[in-house]
Amino acid sequence: MELTVLGCSGSYNGADGRACSGYLVREGDSQVWIDCGTGTFGELQRRMPVDELSAVVLTHEHPDHVVDVYGLHVMMRYALGRKGLPVYAPAGLDQQLGTLVQGDWGGTFSWQAIDSDSEVNVGALTMRFSRTDHPPPTYAVELSGNGSRLVYSSDTGPGWSVEAFAGGADLVLSEATYLHDEKPAPIHLSAKEAGAAARAAGARKLMLTHLWPLVDRPAAVAEGSAAYGEPVVLAEPGQTTII
Repeated sequence: MELTVLGCSGSYNGADGRACSGYLVREGDSQVWIDCGTGTFGELQRRMPVDELSAVVLTHEHPDHVVDVYGLHVMMRYALGRKGLPVYAPAGLDQQLGTLVQGDWGGTFSWQAIDSDSEVNVGALTMRFSRTDHPPPTYAVELSGNGSRLVYSSDTGPGWSVEAFAGGADLVLSEATYLHDEKPAPIHLSAKEAGAAARAAGARKLMLTHLWPLVDRPAAVAEGSAAYGEPVVLAEPGQTTII
């Protein structure tokens, strides 16, 4: 399984041009775009032909996770003429986002509602979901394929943990929006909380993502590493990891 970071900025794009949340997961012939955050569609196009995309996952409604689905819609509908691309998302998100296309997606997407009981197979990948501690319906994603397992936390407060999935994931990709002593809101994790949760879940490797653009990145790595018990990796645009 291969993970490519398309964007990793938390909540808004930073002055350094980092895109918001977006990840490309590949296994065999399966290519899944997880979260279409601001600026990620251009990054996706640099890395694959868009018409080879297998599916999209939108973990929740916040703009920094969904905005670029509109660019995908325009390309697929008017440039590629493709219909029926599976989009897995919380129930009702198609109607909510559809207000900007007058409720007419033109059959480009096949919207599939997810919840914590959902299990989805996309070619060689199996995806499971878990409702996180975040105000709108938000789902963490576990992806399994060819003996490897990745858990992506999406956005969450500390009331949810990667322990919701089976322990021992090969990689946990966890939001770490804030430093622990500078955490203004309970609906996100600090790097310390991300590290502690991954350690409790027996994760083999931890990657921190969704950092608030003003956060001191080296300090977040240090805080997360101390809580995890060994060095953590910081998500960087364009970074590819074999899991």
